[in-house]
Amino acid sequence: MAQDPQQAPPLYTHIVSPTSHADAVQSTDRPIQQVVGLMQEMLTAQDRQNQLLEEVISQLGASQRQRASELEQWKQVNPRLARGCRQAAELLSQAQTEYLRNLTEEVADSGDGLLDGEFVLNELVDRYGPRLAHLNGVLQVLSQLSTIPNATSTND
Repeated sequence: MAQDPQQAPPLYTHIVSPTSHADAVQSTDRPIQQVVGLMQEMLTAQDRQNQLLEEVISQLGASQRQRASELEQWKQVNPRLARGCRQAAELLSQAQTEYLRNLTEEVADSGDGLLDGEFVLNELVDRYGPRLAHLNGVLQVLSQLSTIPNATSTND
């Protein structure tokens, strides 16, 4: 028998009784309890992650402090060399600035060639890249080993 499309679906499909109402309340409490349990587990896991992060930060901070202490001791034992490193770093910084100026001018002059093919870009990187990388490394070492000049330092 075909069903009449004009026929409306029944409005009440579930019979409510006192026992089924209690079951419905218990069945809705169960998912809430599961969600609360999951959230408690997530909080416990997050607390553990926070503890681990604090340990990592503590370890990194200790090694950084030790390195800074060693550098400071070296500077105190070698004050003249530390000042020399500072002067060399300042001069090399000026040379680096000039080198970067030349690099940017060459990039501006050959801008179209850089976009059109790899040859010009490879040539530029081969020409400036290694020298710039080494210069940056030397400057970093000199800067770490140098002392910052102040009014109380004496000449050795």
